[in-house]
Amino acid sequence: MTPAPIAPACPFCETLAGTDADAVVVADAGDAVAVLDRCPVAPGHVLVIPRRHAASLEELTDVECGAVMSLARDVAGAVRAGLAPAVNLHLSDGHEAEQDVPHVHLHVIPRHEGDGVVIDLPGERPGRHEFERVADGLRAQMGC
Repeated sequence: MTPAPIAPACPFCETLAGTDADAVVVADAGDAVAVLDRCPVAPGHVLVIPRRHAASLEELTDVECGAVMSLARDVAGAVRAGLAPAVNLHLSDGHEAEQDVPHVHLHVIPRHEGDGVVIDLPGERPGRHEFERVADGLRAQMGC
């Protein structure tokens, strides 16, 4: 693993720099690295992190985003081949979204039927007018 600059008080940067003796690296794909989660919700719970420190998804380059997703796909395939029949991918971006470490990280969570892992996304379906209003606002922000 190639050392990376360490951001102050970032446990993932410490892992990437090789200064975290407890880290278990699963795979190193250059711009992204997969490590076992220290508090797994299931055996084989992996975090895929970009090598460069980025607190938010929008700070990543297209290449870094691609590297993270490509490595997550490979890890998910390995999980499905050897540990579990399914996976969840989960990324929280920002404090209000319960991002616990301010360095982008994508969880690859092995899943089994009845495993007790809960991902609750309740919501109410808005009307078409509300969908269009929200979509228009997003398009404007994206320059579409």
